[in-house]
Amino acid sequence: MSDASRITRRGLLRGAAGLAGALATTAAVNAAARLGDDGLYTQDWYVDSFLDLSEDLAAATSKGRHFALQWSQRGCIYCRELHTVYFADPALADPIRAAFDIVHLDLFGARDVTAFDGARLSEKALGQRERIRATPTFQFFALDGGVAREVARMPGLLPQKEFAAMFRYVAEGAYKDGTFDAFLARQDRT
Repeated sequence: MSDASRITRRGLLRGAAGLAGALATTAAVNAAARLGDDGLYTQDWYVDSFLDLSEDLAAATSKGRHFALQWSQRGCIYCRELHTVYFADPALADPIRAAFDIVHLDLFGARDVTAFDGARLSEKALGQRERIRATPTFQFFALDGGVAREVARMPGLLPQKEFAAMFRYVAEGAYKDGTFDAFLARQDRT
């Protein structure tokens, strides 16, 4: 047996360590959810925003992308599930990531947000004004005649099939032709 074909313990351990490192790197790349110091789960692909919503919507629109706000609160078990289960599934997350700019807001947060009407409010005050009652809530916005308009809202975490359908509903512009329930009914028939 030649030296090149002999397996040694050291070589075997080195190979196993390399494989473990590669697997850890792959897992780290796929695990995009982060738990921040504020106790909120978020995604590394969410928009890093100055919290001027008109600017964020304009930027998304100029790139041919759709725009949404995602509301969370500390300790929300459904927010954790959204980020650690739903968005951990590439089949669910990748189409959303490819088509949407999402800004993450804290329902009880103190950061200043410039709303679409130019009002400067804390996240908490904006959430109250927008009547956000459950988390996670997604608000979807589009420009209509140059004015920001909420085109859909997902209050709470829907089952995965309906969750994905809501993002398709917005991405396809189906909100222009009817309700989300009608869109779902058409999806179920096809």
